[in-house]
Order: sequence, then structure tokens, then C-alpha cells
Amino acid sequence: MSRPRDLLGYGDQRPTVVWPNGARVAVSLVVNFEEGAEFAIGDGDAANERLGEVLSVVPEGRRDFGQEELFAYGMRAGLWRFLDAFEHSKRRVTFFMCGRAVERLPGLAKAVVDHGHEPACHGWLWRPHADYTDVASERADLKRCISTMQSVTGERPLGFFCRGSQSLVTRALLAELGFLYDSNALDDDVPYFDETPSGRLLVLPYAFDSNDMKFFHPNGFVEPASFVRYVRSALDVLVEEGRRGKTSLLNIGLHLRICGRPGRFAAVLGILTALDEYGDDVFVARRIDIARHWLATSETDRKP
Repeated sequence: MSRPRDLLGYGDQRPTVVWPNGARVAVSLVVNFEEGAEFAIGDGDAANERLGEVLSVVPEGRRDFGQEELFAYGMRAGLWRFLDAFEHSKRRVTFFMCGRAVERLPGLAKAVVDHGHEPACHGWLWRPHADYTDVASERADLKRCISTMQSVTGERPLGFFCRGSQSLVTRALLAELGFLYDSNALDDDVPYFDETPSGRLLVLPYAFDSNDMKFFHPNGFVEPASFVRYVRSALDVLVEEGRRGKTSLLNIGLHLRICGRPGRFAAVLGILTALDEYGDDVFVARRIDIARHWLATSETDRKP
């Protein structure tokens, strides 16, 4: 099976979808619910996750309590900051949820959905789906995610995004299993369709630039204001393009253990304030709502 690269996309024929409030810019706030699903020797995995606040210095093969605790902070403290802020600002967002994190913290996963947020599948573990070497294993883990998330939260996930890259067969499996959209796409500012061996699938592109992981990168954000200014710059460009008839989607990615820390949470509050200030120039919504609107109103069926 192959998947040819598409470097053209829509070209200069971008669909002219108008979002529900008349805006041309949709904004997707995403929070990653993955703490407890990262690789950890203490959980029986072969190795520890090494990406965190600092580079782990624990020798290979030994349990890394420090890394486990950095991740735990996201669930113990960060989650509640996010839920309180979204409730105060009356925003409903999408949570990318790893199956193992939902399984071990069902009360927290249920609280997220009870607040009106969308549970989307983030894989069983916080790992690239490109790691799978056989279709049966990948299918089994996706079905396990669906079952666990539905039984815990009362909602089955209809969206998907995994860490890193998907496998050659991931999209076909998503279509086979009844997912509405895939977000493992970093190649456009608007949704598009992909024809898989199992059927047609909507692709809602994601992005890594307006993402709080940049706080962990040496060329990224240092202070919360930098993140807020970056998001404002993106919104300014897209809103101006929208006034000239161009439709777009802006993704803002957040993590419980990263922006859940008080010093960086100021960026979340600043972004929420900025979104309020843009008013009806932007449509801020859960990814499932963006997907459903696109499916209902898209003016083209052409795969980019």
C-alpha cells in the first residue's frame, strides 16, 4: 500500500465555506489528555519517555520517578485550571485523549466530557502510529480506545490524532471503524477529503507552530506573552484574509503538564481573552463541530 505525496492541495481553488457565525476563520482549541499514557518503566513499558521539562538523566532500564511526577502534575493540578478557565470563558474545546490515560483516570475523563468538551482519540499510548508493524495490532488498539472512551465518558470518539506520524493504514482503519475525521495532517489551513481503501474520510489539519510544546523547544516560546502574541499574529493574518473571502482553520494546541503550570497558564488566559476580542471574526468550536459544519456545507468534493 502506498500514499503518494500531494504538494498541491486546493491550489488557488480553496473552498469558500463560511462558518456558522459568518466568520471565515475557525479556531480549534485542543488540550492533550495523555498523562499516564506516556512510556514509563513503572507502567511495564520497555523504556521511559524522555521529553519533558528537562532532559532525563536516569539511566536506561531504571524507573524515572521525576519524569512520572512531571506528567502526573498535568492530571493532578493542570486539568482543573483548564476546566475552570473554559467554564469561566464559556468555551467548549476538544481533548485529545489517550486510551490508557482514560482507563486509569476515568473520573477525570468523565469530568472533561461532563463539562461539554469533545473526547477525541489520541491513540492507546502516547506513541506514533507509524510504530505499528501490523494492521491487526493497530486496529485492536483503536477499537480498545473506542470501547474504553465510550464506556467511561458516555461518548464514542469520532476524531483522531496520534503523536508523530500515522501508519500507512491508519486512515483506512479510521474510515473502517466509523471515525468522522482524522487530524494527522500538517499540510493545509482548511479541511479536505481523503479517499481510503475503506471509504472517504474528512481530514481536519492540525499544526505545531501555535502549540505550547514550543515552551520545551530552544527555538520556541519563553514567556507566556510570546505565545499570546504569536496567536494574535496568526489571527490578524487569517482574519484579514477572511475579509477577502478566504476560509481558514487555526489550531491552538495545549498540554495539561505544560500550560497547566501557573507561569505558563497566563498564556491560556491571554489567548482566551484575545479570542473574545476578535468576536464574530472567528468561530471558536470543538473539532467535531467544525467537521460537521464542513461536511454539511463544503462546496467541493475534490481531494486536494
